[in-house]
Amino acid sequence: QVLRQFVRHDSDTVTSLVLERSMNRVQLLGRVGQDPIMRQVEGKNPVTIFSLATNEMWRTGDSEVGQGALLLLCTLGDISQKTTWHRISVFRPGLRDVTYQYVRKGSRIFVEGKIDYGEYTDKNNVRRQATTIIADNVIFLSDTTAREKV
Repeated sequence: QVLRQFVRHDSDTVTSLVLERSMNRVQLLGRVGQDPIMRQVEGKNPVTIFSLATNEMWRTGDSEVGQGALLLLCTLGDISQKTTWHRISVFRPGLRDVTYQYVRKGSRIFVEGKIDYGEYTDKNNVRRQATTIIADNVIFLSDTTAREKV
């Protein structure tokens, strides 16, 4: 019976389509870029929204330095960094309220959820695309910003 839930038959033919399991999972670790806001569209549940910055760092230009029979690989290049901004939406009632109340700009947090792609029309009547992380878990790693620790 369980297998029948995942199998769809096309009329009376022998061919069938087996629906495969898939995964849409995102994990982000970064710093909050703005204090959360809570929005509610008429007739829909409220949502807490904030931005999260993640950083990727790498070195450019490796060089080899030889010392007799010993060869060392030294990284003498410059450090490069790329910051990516993510839009986080929290719909789950308990988590939504706690996130709105305690997350602040500069807080370091870990977010788990799924990625969602959508479209909207802006105020100039132009169709835009938006990528949002729908959070189902938020872990607070700090309650102070990096600047306050110095």
